[in-house]
Amino acid sequence: QVQLVESGGGLVQAGGSLRLSCAASGRTFSTFAMGWFRQAPGKEREFVTAISWGGGSTRYADSVKGRFTISRDNGKNTVSLQMNSLKPEDTAVYYCAAGTYSSSSIDYRYWGQGTQVTVSS
Repeated sequence: QVQLVESGGGLVQAGGSLRLSCAASGRTFSTFAMGWFRQAPGKEREFVTAISWGGGSTRYADSVKGRFTISRDNGKNTVSLQMNSLKPEDTAVYYCAAGTYSSSSIDYRYWGQGTQVTVSS
């Protein structure tokens, strides 16, 4: 069992930066790939980025490539998402998830409650 708690969301102007964090409970954190997904109002949840259990592999949605960076610290049971050059279209609730290294939400077993990111123009 893994419990995930996101933090770091907020309101930022376009072009600004935010850093999201996800704290995980449970000793099995390091065995899971971690992903970030987001859901904007009226839209389906979409993949943002993922990192393998050891941190050696990462993947990004084309819409965030070059702007967002995912990282993890298995010693601290945390995964972070550094978001730079934010755009209004990045506005969404961001979810942290633990599961199998994938860009599909169905491959993630555990989910956080989400944190709101709002980018003003």
